[in-house]
Amino acid sequence: MTSRARIGGSGSARNGSRNDAPNDAGNDDRSIDEIYGLEPVLEPGAVAGGTDAAEGVQFERVECPYCGECFETQIDVSAGATSYVEDCEVCCQPIQFTLEVDAAGALAAVNVRRSDD
Repeated sequence: MTSRARIGGSGSARNGSRNDAPNDAGNDDRSIDEIYGLEPVLEPGAVAGGTDAAEGVQFERVECPYCGECFETQIDVSAGATSYVEDCEVCCQPIQFTLEVDAAGALAAVNVRRSDD
């Protein structure tokens, strides 16, 4: 005789599982992140917190001055013009980033160079 697994019904393990999330149809990504204590996910090309690009985080494509590979990196223009070091995602060498911001607070330029120059 063949054994069959029962799907659904009162004997299902799924019915006995616990779900702490409220069963609201209105749950958006932000409320789900808060329920489960998750960090928000920023997609390339997206802007954090619903602000426009001049006020928040954005992604820029840069070329590593060591290995020549291109990668996208997160840029925060809220602090204005600044300079910092970030490792290449491909070769892990330290890259010196210099951000230039215009009078309106929008990103004007991203300059990258080797940190050993």
